[in-house]
Amino acid sequence: MHSCFDHSRCSLTSGFPIYFYDPDIYSPLASAEIDGFLKTTLRQTLSYNAHLTRNPNEACLYLVLIGEAFPNTKTLSTEPYKMLNETAIKSLPFWGGDGRNHVLLNLARRELSVGSGDSFFGSSTGRAMIAQSTFTLERFRPGYDVITPPALGPPGGDVWPECAPMAPARRKYLLSFQGSHSPATAPNKDNDKQLIESLQNIAKAAPSSDVFFLQFECDPSVERRAILPIGDWALCGTDRSRRAILRDSTFVLILAPSDQKYASTALLQARLYEALRSGAIPVILGGDRLNLPYDEVLDWRRATLSLPKARCTELHFLLRALSDPDLLVFRRQGRVLWERYMSSLQASVDTLLAVIRTRLNIPGRPAVASVGMPAFNDSYYPLKMEPPAVDSEPEETLGPLEAPYPSPAYKRNYSLILLHGYEMWNDWGEPFSIYPQLPWDPPVTSEARFLGSAAGFRPVGAGAGGSGKEFSEALGGDRPREQFTIVILTYEREAVLAAALARLRGLPYLNKVVVVWNGVTGPSPSMTWPESGAPVAVVRTPRNSLNNRFLPYHLIETEAVLCVDDDAHLRHDEIVFAFRVWREHRDRIVGFPGRYHAWDLNFNNGFLYNSNYSCELSMVLTGAAFVHRYYLWAYWRVLPSAVRDYVDEYMNCEDIAMNFLVAHITRKPPVKVTSRWTFRCPGCPVTLSADETHFHERHKCIQFFSQVMGYTPLLSTQFRADSVLFKTRIPHDKQKCFKFI
Repeated sequence: MHSCFDHSRCSLTSGFPIYFYDPDIYSPLASAEIDGFLKTTLRQTLSYNAHLTRNPNEACLYLVLIGEAFPNTKTLSTEPYKMLNETAIKSLPFWGGDGRNHVLLNLARRELSVGSGDSFFGSSTGRAMIAQSTFTLERFRPGYDVITPPALGPPGGDVWPECAPMAPARRKYLLSFQGSHSPATAPNKDNDKQLIESLQNIAKAAPSSDVFFLQFECDPSVERRAILPIGDWALCGTDRSRRAILRDSTFVLILAPSDQKYASTALLQARLYEALRSGAIPVILGGDRLNLPYDEVLDWRRATLSLPKARCTELHFLLRALSDPDLLVFRRQGRVLWERYMSSLQASVDTLLAVIRTRLNIPGRPAVASVGMPAFNDSYYPLKMEPPAVDSEPEETLGPLEAPYPSPAYKRNYSLILLHGYEMWNDWGEPFSIYPQLPWDPPVTSEARFLGSAAGFRPVGAGAGGSGKEFSEALGGDRPREQFTIVILTYEREAVLAAALARLRGLPYLNKVVVVWNGVTGPSPSMTWPESGAPVAVVRTPRNSLNNRFLPYHLIETEAVLCVDDDAHLRHDEIVFAFRVWREHRDRIVGFPGRYHAWDLNFNNGFLYNSNYSCELSMVLTGAAFVHRYYLWAYWRVLPSAVRDYVDEYMNCEDIAMNFLVAHITRKPPVKVTSRWTFRCPGCPVTLSADETHFHERHKCIQFFSQVMGYTPLLSTQFRADSVLFKTRIPHDKQKCFKFI
């Protein structure tokens, strides 16, 4: 990168603009046509990418589609075929003589055996980066060229129907393999023969509980007519037949080519793709000398087992040593990597660009917030009314009443990538172009703030370390000043909404109230709006959907978001206490009504939703709960769209969907606060939950969401947060539960 890439075209503030050469105008192949599917799909995929520019003069990177590398006439020759038209490549308008800042993209798709060769064999590509699946060690330039998976998936969209369930941990076959070796001219042929014999002996000696499915000859052996990299293993059967075996396999064997000159082949990458899609844990023999897709930023050790071929005799011992929980962790991480980086052409291309941008330490573009349509125009001023006087003064001050104070903005800057880049790739499983910020790390606004007490500095608003009055008057902690936003979802219930707003008057730490008006018609012009003590913004939605509760509105300027229903009746002390608890568990859902999922013992038909009072819970309903602003964004970008469509179909379960999402990302349960189990106000109109089909639909939601995500991510807990500083009302039937304070 330091000697072949022109960094002057890619300043840190450039935004990483990329330009795509139209393949219909610029054809780089000597004697073949670029695949029509790839041309059309890549155009569409890049049109969704925020970095695409139509102005080549401002581009940092130039993308050239080479296509698939196979000749018009198939031959039995094992020699690579010179496919690239050097004259056409060097005639590209911005080639610059040596191809700097160009990426030559070769995607194998239709015929992996034929198209797995090196398109650039015998050609001079100058300083251009090469992105393809097949590389020899001689031609691969680590840290510069990029190994990509073959384009085997759909253009984009939801891919969950392609995946197999993650449970049970152990499947019918302990280990499977299907493949046919390339012609006998391969080097190290005798070594491969010994390897096959060792594997067959292991299968014969294994106990009856450990079933192996090993097929080293394809039937019929049509793959032998294909052009293969020397010593590589061809795929047997059809995609459908291979998928059936892989879905029944706990592990799948992937053998490296016997010719050790290869760093990667398209066939090997195809096996990895199919294994992760079906939930079979890849065991790569000879993987110690191979490179996997995007391995400079993805930690494949968390999803695959890579062993030298000399460990073949110990393979059975290793596979049996992994416990069931370990198998599920491997399988879950493998699915994350497959879904987000390999499953579709869009995922693969976005990841390729994110890898190059990461090398350049260029921050990604920020996530775009949803701009809600205001319910009132600029010239309309809704009628205001004073709320009724409070009956009695609170026994204790809950906190100061301050002017709105937004949370510090997290900027995409140079240090973010250096400090937290690989942490996000490994732990979150996403490229930088997706996540807008690091949600949990406190911002360091000054040297004194960073040094803390060691510098003799105490931030304004920090607690005095005491209790009672000192505790109540300041939040303390590492974020001594913070507020929250309340998001109220309502549907044409003006009286209920007015009462909810009136109850908020005098609430400490309240930054703003965002009312999501889910009704078909807007609020009545004659409606009087009570004074809540904080700014109130009313936004209208294009349609009635419970998903609108979680839209990342641009009006939300705080990290803490309290989602409440318009009929939720919460006391101020309960809200402030929940806010304090959320500040200690910023990555979790923190709220009041707890629910749990339980296995259907009668019909053995998956998990069911349960709202009975219990000392254990796995969900906190978002009708009265704090969440981080990040999850509003993740709900629309990380959660599969099929989940949101299901919520719209049944007008139910958006709270379950949010609990699934947070548990999937964090692998932590929610936090319930106080002993409250219900939050509905008395005398309010009938709600959706009163429908007799409500609970039956929620059973179906849990089962469908589990099917989409491949497993049930919800985690159970017996933890509940109560405070000795607030009055705790414990119902008689709850006194048998443990209390954690």
